[in-house]
Amino acid sequence: MDFNVKKLASDAGVFFTRAVQFTEEKLGQAEKTELDPHLENLIMRADGTKNWTEKILRQTEVLLQPNPIDHTGARIEEFIYDKLDKKIPSRTTNAELLGQYMLDAATEFGPETPYGSTLITVGEYQKRLGGAEREFLQTSAGSFLSPLRNFLEGDWRTISKEKRLLENRRLDLDICKARLKKAKQAEAKAAAAPDFQETRPRNYVLSASASALLSEEVDKAEHELRVAQTEFDRQAEVTRLLLEGISSTHLNHLRCLQDFAEAQAVYYAQCHHYMQDLQRELHRCANPAGAPHTSASGCPAPISSAFPSGASSPGATVSSSSNQRASSLAIEQIQLPVTGARKAKVLYDYDAHDASELSLLADELITVYTVPGMDPDWLIGERGNEKGKVPVTYLELLS
Repeated sequence: MDFNVKKLASDAGVFFTRAVQFTEEKLGQAEKTELDPHLENLIMRADGTKNWTEKILRQTEVLLQPNPIDHTGARIEEFIYDKLDKKIPSRTTNAELLGQYMLDAATEFGPETPYGSTLITVGEYQKRLGGAEREFLQTSAGSFLSPLRNFLEGDWRTISKEKRLLENRRLDLDICKARLKKAKQAEAKAAAAPDFQETRPRNYVLSASASALLSEEVDKAEHELRVAQTEFDRQAEVTRLLLEGISSTHLNHLRCLQDFAEAQAVYYAQCHHYMQDLQRELHRCANPAGAPHTSASGCPAPISSAFPSGASSPGATVSSSSNQRASSLAIEQIQLPVTGARKAKVLYDYDAHDASELSLLADELITVYTVPGMDPDWLIGERGNEKGKVPVTYLELLS
């Protein structure tokens, strides 16, 4: 118990002495040991890395989860599952929830009605958009947010601890320098003005004893300064090695940033493809004469999408007789004379929905033309011996 009390008192004394030294430095009443310029630059670079990493992390979290309440709940859920060492379950996105509401509404209103069938179409694509968003959120959290958070909660905590220890070592060093300076000044003052006025032997003894005490104080202060200088140099080296690791952190964050941008590009490309398909489906609903597989009951649900290739919707119900009639109609149109054939570059992959359409691959070149009475959203495309209808929105016409 006595040992703990003495240690507490000693720590309190050290803390007070450092506080006095720090205050005097701020007031310009004490000298401050300057760090090596290289070390100073490393500290500034590390501080900037920490500050900007925090800002980027927070704003990315806001981008991925705009609702602050949902964001707070998600962080609490992540913390709990992390402590339990369990995988975080995937959450339903807002788009998926909206799509499910539309499908439920279509069931109540009647899927055979125009409104109900359109709700099914839009609802299916909303669920696909939501699924793409969920995959994007999961990818971003694992490849971008987690490394940034690990740096702030791991490496930066170690760096901060060593930086604080370096600052304490510097304060101790400056305290020892000030103590040695005062001891030397007192010794010099005593040596410059000896007390020769007193002739009694007792005063000579006292004067000699005081001089010896001052000399001993100087020796003690020099020893403490050497120890403090050694501790400071050792801590400066440890801190420097840690701070030089910031370059590796930047390289790691660079790779994470590239992964995040790639995931974002894939996500928006998927959304673009889904919306293009949805527009085409809705256009077929509004213009049944130009849509090869519309039915009398209204607009059918989507039967495929750009991602993934060949995926079909549960609500797609098109009779074989309707497909045959649509194919024959498209073949008759294709046999019409060519008018204004041009080259076109394919922008995105496209999967043909039936025999009247032509499947496309991104970046390939095909010949396109139109025929009288054809839907303006479509063109006839030729690639070698293959021929079929292609959507205009997937093409870039070349001169």
